Amino acid sequence: MKKLFIVTLAALGMLACSENGPSSTTGALPGKFSVSASKQVQFSPGNLQYNAGAKTWRFAINQYDTIGSQSSNIYDGWIDLYGWGTGNNPTNANVSAQDYTFVDWGANTIPYYGIQTGSWRTLSKDEWVYLFCNRAKADSLFAMGSVNGVNGVILLPDNYWKNPAGVTLVVSSSYGLTMNGDNYDDKTNDHFIDNKLTINQWYLLENNGAVFLPAAGIRSSNQDISSINSGGYYWSSTPKDDFSAYALVFTSESLAPQSKATRNLGLSVRLVR
Repeated sequence: MKKLFIVTLAALGMLACSENGPSSTTGALPGKFSVSASKQVQFSPGNLQYNAGAKTWRFAINQYDTIGSQSSNIYDGWIDLYGWGTGNNPTNANVSAQDYTFVDWGANTIPYYGIQTGSWRTLSKDEWVYLFCNRAKADSLFAMGSVNGVNGVILLPDNYWKNPAGVTLVVSSSYGLTMNGDNYDDKTNDHFIDNKLTINQWYLLENNGAVFLPAAGIRSSNQDISSINSGGYYWSSTPKDDFSAYALVFTSESLAPQSKATRNLGLSVRLVR
């Protein structure tokens, strides 16, 4: 049985952008994404990673890179799954969910990208919901698929544009992924096969502002990693109650931007600025 929280899925499009790759001045990817009626953000170049031995933060080299099962070794080597709000204590493995209070990971200095402390931040629950459900043409600006064999969700910038030469990106809503309230779901299809992109095809999209959220899995309170390449779990900055917080959760058949997870679970973090 698949682990999930809610959901369904949607679509695709694209935007013309003159800048390729992360900005040399801001470190952000070029695409701009509305997260409220008056606010746009740009995403970091990849998921956030931490090395406990060196006490060093970095972004994944490629957007589709994940640590995988090695992220269970929270005190040795690189990890990319964290308990909620552990910006000041990324290796916190306390089993008591009440002991997790939110400190933004973006408050840290991340070398090479946004060297200034506090340059980055975590999206709130309402911002994840707006991004996937409420911005203009929201259901046609993301799709499920795979990049270089890694499953996940492809996000497209606000300006809707046609596919670049050499790439045909198909919206998952065309295959039955349907918005239900603030969630998407389709229990009859595997939407990770909607779009299978090679590295070269992905670079064409990325250079035009696309963002990829890999299905990096989830770490349980006893350090076991599960759902690698079958589920994506991304923290928001918003608490749900004393024991849980809101998160974006997706599987091959659903997407829920306001799901919830127990605070001591290890989830992915993708920062914005």
